[in-house]
Amino acid sequence: MLSVHLICVGKLKEKFYLEACKEYEKRLGGYCKLTLTELPEEKLPQNPTQGQIDQALAKEADAIRAKLPPSASLVALCVEGKLRSSEELAKIVADWQQSSAKHLVFLIGGSYGLDEGLKREARMRLSMSPMTFPHHLARVMLLEQIYRAFKISEGSSYHK
Repeated sequence: MLSVHLICVGKLKEKFYLEACKEYEKRLGGYCKLTLTELPEEKLPQNPTQGQIDQALAKEADAIRAKLPPSASLVALCVEGKLRSSEELAKIVADWQQSSAKHLVFLIGGSYGLDEGLKREARMRLSMSPMTFPHHLARVMLLEQIYRAFKISEGSSYHK
């Protein structure tokens, strides 16, 4: 069974996001071993400089690296990532499931995104949309898309 990790910067607080995530975590239980890790977002002043943002992202990247399982395949969610259809993501997940990859790790940054160095280390950069979404909503959307990927692979009618 594929081991899927979500490493997210920022804590979910809103009940509706928490409930949606719990539902997809439950659904994914039959398809993969899911591990969700929340890391705190670095505190920044009201109007931070680019240097302050870069420094905070570097600290968050160090915290993310400390949580990475050995031999992980990283997928960084970022605005400059490649747009993929649900079918394309299903094929990618299925290919990784058949490969020697032990851990598939999706990274969701905080409100300022992910550190550039961390994005360079990723096997793939993925964009959910050219539109901007709250990073907490991105977690729900990603969980749903991972679930959809497994359902597509099994030929289920979930994906219409």
